[in-house]
Amino acid sequence: MYNAGMQGSRPRTPYHEFYADDFTPRDHYSLLWDHIRATGNSALEAKAHESQLALQTEGVTFTVYGESEEGIERIWPFDLIPRIITAPEWAKIEAGLKQRVRALNLFLGDLYGEQRILKDGVIPAELIYQGKDFRREIIGIVPPRGIYTHISGIDIIRDEDGEFLILEDNLRTPSGVSYMIENRVIERRILPEFFAKYRVRRVEHYPSLLLEALRSLSPRGKECAEVVLLTPGVYNSAYFEHTFLAKEMGIELAEGRDLVAVNDIIYLKTTKGLQRVDVIYRRIDDDFIDPLIFRSDSVLGIAGVINAWRAGNVAIVNAPGSGIADDKAVYPYVPEIIRYYLGEQPILKNVQTFQMTNVKDREYVFDNMERMVIKAVSESGGYGMLMGPSSTPALRKEFVGKVLENPRNYIAQPVVYLSRHTCYMDGELEARHLDLRPFVIYGEDIDVVPGGLTRVALRKGSLVVNSSQGGGSKDTWVLAE
Repeated sequence: MYNAGMQGSRPRTPYHEFYADDFTPRDHYSLLWDHIRATGNSALEAKAHESQLALQTEGVTFTVYGESEEGIERIWPFDLIPRIITAPEWAKIEAGLKQRVRALNLFLGDLYGEQRILKDGVIPAELIYQGKDFRREIIGIVPPRGIYTHISGIDIIRDEDGEFLILEDNLRTPSGVSYMIENRVIERRILPEFFAKYRVRRVEHYPSLLLEALRSLSPRGKECAEVVLLTPGVYNSAYFEHTFLAKEMGIELAEGRDLVAVNDIIYLKTTKGLQRVDVIYRRIDDDFIDPLIFRSDSVLGIAGVINAWRAGNVAIVNAPGSGIADDKAVYPYVPEIIRYYLGEQPILKNVQTFQMTNVKDREYVFDNMERMVIKAVSESGGYGMLMGPSSTPALRKEFVGKVLENPRNYIAQPVVYLSRHTCYMDGELEARHLDLRPFVIYGEDIDVVPGGLTRVALRKGSLVVNSSQGGGSKDTWVLAE
């Protein structure tokens, strides 16, 4: 669910990315629209059916928990009308994302080092120390090349004026990149005539970019780098992505039981004996990565991996402890973080956010709950939140109690209606709300893959874009100059 700043007592009209205000296609959609009109509805219907068959054949799935009566594995929902972002629009997004990732890495290095930003009072120290994702166990550890967030998935929305805003930073184990690539593969296969009319920048090279970044972190040098992808296993909701990326990069897909620490060096168990591992691309949470340091009951991680990391014998991607930088309670301070470390003004703005630890903010939110979204800082996927306009008095009362019990655990944002885009739904062209998750790779340089995962609220009028709650996706085209 995605939200933005207050716009008075009545909601404004959501920005439509496909149509201008007079309902004529925007300039960069005119060629696409002409083609759609020329081919007709029957051709779209055939292409939509073909895309679903292709996704099914390729086994492109995602997992939904808690719906066992329908089965937990489903075909990835895909809309065939592409979203198009112009070169000037993308230039600003790219610059803003690079700036943000650079600043957040400096912030993490400071938090686990000298903590200057806390001593200077830019961020309240208690906000950090009370965060469940601040890992005191790793204070003093400097990761390879000082990089904490090698892979970032940063959620962007477009407000009623069409301005791109940062909604959320995903800096732990961001997911969705495999679907970004599969969307492009499917789109190229079933709609090659669309691509003939536009110069669309590539996204399919993401695995090679990522592998290059991972190899650059090897303590034994890039040429000798042995990389593994650490997965919690087949029952994880992102397991399709784990297998996809391991295959595309040509690296081993391993579970914790496949790896062992010996004298602060990590080894992969193979039929030929132990093979040294230099880089671990982990897709499990901090809590489970090392039972000797974090949760002692974890069977998903590797006992001793943190000590191996501390000794400089292995790189862990993303670095443990990165989650404090994408804590929703820290998010409102990111513009100040950018100014503090880089001496620059933020290129991309935040969504207006109210801190529930601030008494005045809290009182204002309680007085305007029908127009607010209240979010638990530790939840994701659209869970743990109150959507004010659709809430009941009983639910609002319940959330007041939750906030008062633990103010640090909640933030609030005024509801904003996400931008809309034309989608092909059940034989008709209809508008649906959407957001964007671009992916940023921080290796020897910072690379932003030109595009990202556009998530679509498939239900009419819904603002929920999460796949676990009925959302889908569409291909995202960034036009070349």
